[in-house]
Amino acid sequence: MISFFASTAQVATDVSSKFAVISSTLSPWAIIACLLGGLGIFLLGMKQISDGLQAVAGPRMRKLVAAATTNRLAGVTTGTIVTAIIQSSSVTTVMVVGMVTSGIMTLMQAINVILGATIGTTATAWLVAAFPKIGTTAIMCIIGIAAIIYLFAKSETWKYLGLIFLGLGLIFFGLDFIKGSMDPISESQALRDAMAMFSATDATGAFSAWGMIKCIFVGMVATAIVQSSSATTGIAIILVANGNINFFSAATLVLGMNIGTTITAWLAALGAPTNARRAALAHTLFNIIGTIIMAPLFPLLLPLADRLFGINSMSPSNLVFAVAGVHTAFNVINTCIFLPFTAPFAWLITHIIPDAKVYEMPRLTVLNPLKLAPVVAVEQARKEVEQMSNRCEAIIDDVRTVLEGTSSEDLENGIFHTEEELDILQHEVSQFLGVIMTTNLPSDVANRARMLLRVADELESVSDDIVALLKQFIRMRKADMKLSERGQTDLISLHDMCRTFAGTVCEAFRQGKMHAADLLNHMHSDAVGITARVKEIRKAEMTRMADHDPTINPLCAVVVLDILNIYRRLKEDCLNIGEAMLEEGRM
Repeated sequence: MISFFASTAQVATDVSSKFAVISSTLSPWAIIACLLGGLGIFLLGMKQISDGLQAVAGPRMRKLVAAATTNRLAGVTTGTIVTAIIQSSSVTTVMVVGMVTSGIMTLMQAINVILGATIGTTATAWLVAAFPKIGTTAIMCIIGIAAIIYLFAKSETWKYLGLIFLGLGLIFFGLDFIKGSMDPISESQALRDAMAMFSATDATGAFSAWGMIKCIFVGMVATAIVQSSSATTGIAIILVANGNINFFSAATLVLGMNIGTTITAWLAALGAPTNARRAALAHTLFNIIGTIIMAPLFPLLLPLADRLFGINSMSPSNLVFAVAGVHTAFNVINTCIFLPFTAPFAWLITHIIPDAKVYEMPRLTVLNPLKLAPVVAVEQARKEVEQMSNRCEAIIDDVRTVLEGTSSEDLENGIFHTEEELDILQHEVSQFLGVIMTTNLPSDVANRARMLLRVADELESVSDDIVALLKQFIRMRKADMKLSERGQTDLISLHDMCRTFAGTVCEAFRQGKMHAADLLNHMHSDAVGITARVKEIRKAEMTRMADHDPTINPLCAVVVLDILNIYRRLKEDCLNIGEAMLEEGRM
């Protein structure tokens, strides 16, 4: 076994050394191709880690999101932890934009989470800084063992753990490839001269204002293109390790990277409601204002840090940790500056992007579910389905007003309009969850998505039942048919039974599967009671018709029988919603 690992190490070392030799003879275009290939492997590894960690930590992430609504420190902590878990501030910010869009989070809460996300994303810089300490042999072993675990493990948890370490190995492998493609820069005078054009310092080693601006701009543009500050930070660290740029230039590049990474939030907010665009603007302004504050202080702070810690005299392997430290320090200081002023900052954002002149209802179609953590994407869909349940309850109450004979044209038009909106919402929820369910989901998230699909479909059926009732009542009014006092009393009592039943089911949905079983404990007996009441009213109506009761209009009695069938369908649709929630709790 020892000889096996020794031979493996020798093979890996030979491959690495041969690549270094080959890379030194590569043309500039070949170097760019290798750089892009390594960058692609790095980003793929980032995605694998993110997917694996989201799957493993999904339920905890849901609790963290809930904690973000308590106070500003909880929001910052949530943003820091979630971003450190999923290794991407861009993903966290896209989540925040999505949660603001669907109403899960307010703008103030979103700003707090965004502040924390900028701190959490620096965890990747420390991971990248540790890369030079990891040899090629260890990287290959990580990839190989993780791939075996992911492909052959029976346990879902082990599969996702394998995916996490597979992503970690790919990150290191991509960095190794990037490093190899950059080795020629150290050996080419022309390339070194080109790199010197983007230095934050002049020939004497002092900070240059124009040089700092160029570094900030390069870091911003590169990160906006790649949409990952982690990737561009990794490249900057490799350039420092190779001696291609000095510490001051790398530290200044970090400022621009923090601005460039905000492009992802804007892409997620395109076409989104007002609050989502405000969240994206908050992310951008936070980093721009922070850069404006910190950039003039760099010529004072960084030389001071150099004198205190001897940064420029450090070996390249230790200097990379200093770059990661600057990345973390910048975001921590920036957050501490902004945290006491989040309320005025939110006020500024709302004045830059004012409220829309018309009411904006959240729409899932403006979000890309593939860019969100599955647990957060499903939570957004749940929020939309909860809105559907609230609207269904509201129009059930409105139809009772019609049944009592105190309706208005506006009220009835509102019921029809709400039913059309519920049709649209159900279609959007189905499409949104359909895309999510094509991905590799943890079992609990997949079960929840299936439950939401079924509940959304049943709620849309409930709205159809309500409109069907309204049409029957309008039909009776236009035909000048009136219910007898006894008939109206019977239908109102039946309506109230169905309303109570629907309210119980909707409240169970809002409370979640932890409390659904208790709230729905008497669901089946309640449904049986409604069925018995329908039969009782039908029998009484038929008896009055058979007895030629002069107060009974035969045509009106036929309509009443149709109405009873609609109430029976309404009860069945609500029962199906309850069954869907109970089935999720049993899975």
